[in-house]
Amino acid sequence: MDGGDRVHTDRQPGRIVEFVGVYDADATLWGELSYWVGARLGRRHCALCDITHSMFTRRAEWSACAERLGVPFTTHHRSDAPDDVRHAAAGRYPVVLAREGSGGVVVVLDAEALEALGGDPQRLADALESLI
Repeated sequence: MDGGDRVHTDRQPGRIVEFVGVYDADATLWGELSYWVGARLGRRHCALCDITHSMFTRRAEWSACAERLGVPFTTHHRSDAPDDVRHAAAGRYPVVLAREGSGGVVVVLDAEALEALGGDPQRLADALESLI
């Protein structure tokens, strides 16, 4: 995204078929443990994790918000995201992307935008609904 834009808003309604969130952590056992310990010690942070998960499990509030979106919201770690998603994210995590009906994948919320949501699942759902 250019010039300080944090939310990609020029999407055409009905064109998004999936949202994809990518955590700023790796999917390996070591990656999970490293992130968890680092987060507890204040050395690691992922704003998307704060929104979607409690200390050990997926947040029920996020699950309810995700269901109301009307399009799937899938998540990946940096290391297990599909190639097209990793390419679109360009190494910037955490991030939320939109997969369009045309097959394109675009960033809709970058790390700064996710951080600004303050860990609130409702605010993430509201931001994504505005793009559908």
